[in-house]
Amino acid sequence: MTMQAIRYRAYGPPEVVELHEVPAPVPGEGEVLVRVRAAAVNPGDWHFMRGSPYAFRAVAGLTRPKAPELGNDFAGDVEAVGKGAGGFQPGDRVYGCRRGAFAEYVTVPSDGPLSAMPGGLAYEEAAAIPTSGLTALQALRDKGGVREGHRVLVNGASGGIGTFAVRLAKAYGAEVTGVCSTRNVELVRSLGADHVIDYTRQDFTTSGRRYDLVLDNVGNHSLRALRRVLAPGGTLVPNSGDGDRWFGPIGRLIVGHLTSRFAGHRFATFLTSENAADLATLRELAESGALTPVIGRTYPLREAAAAIAHLEGGHARGKIVLLL
Repeated sequence: MTMQAIRYRAYGPPEVVELHEVPAPVPGEGEVLVRVRAAAVNPGDWHFMRGSPYAFRAVAGLTRPKAPELGNDFAGDVEAVGKGAGGFQPGDRVYGCRRGAFAEYVTVPSDGPLSAMPGGLAYEEAAAIPTSGLTALQALRDKGGVREGHRVLVNGASGGIGTFAVRLAKAYGAEVTGVCSTRNVELVRSLGADHVIDYTRQDFTTSGRRYDLVLDNVGNHSLRALRRVLAPGGTLVPNSGDGDRWFGPIGRLIVGHLTSRFAGHRFATFLTSENAADLATLRELAESGALTPVIGRTYPLREAAAAIAHLEGGHARGKIVLLL
């Protein structure tokens, strides 16, 4: 059996991304075969595509990608279950994470980052959740220690992670300030933000307001400026910053860690953990109405290159999703 899937054979601009006919995967022991119905685009996709920062190529392939697949977040239906795979049956609606999700089929370990889809959501809504939802959840809950009454600022509140972060912070009882552009003010307000700052009219780092937690999804302010808005004992969670072409934001993160020891606040970096337990938490939040995916655009699978290019442009609203 064959399937349609997105592949890229060289690093470069979106033009290197193409639709191919390839053999469909077969579930091995402990694996579940999923018929993908929708797959979300994430910044990681264009980093893989570009092979940037260059240090990334030490793992992904020095001169060309070792693995030609793209995509990570999906929602679909269980097609088949391999020997020893528990918890799922053919016909189950599921969502989760797996490299190569820009394809009609993927195989996922049954004990991996895979969960029942949130009830009441369409495939494209469920596919929008995994990476961005997990990142927002772990940044706020695990690294930021968000709790009721906390003052939380989300820089980049209208993007994929930001839209989830606003809703999640509100679900935890925080007072939320979202920072976005003029065209997205009403969107961020509709997500429940208590205050919305239009960055084209006001610089939040000079407003005089202080926050217990700042989630920075943009990286457009210096660390010194971000420290000015932290309350004593507050936490800065950086989740962005392009940095240089060789090492990306690593230098900024190292400086942040070193200087935070003397600045009276926490500088909390992390890598998103893809796991079934947190996917189940996000499912429960979505089913309760506390978490609402925002989808800015959808594209057919064959237009994956255009979808990645739109996200790479830096002004995408909410999530971009491929429909299969």
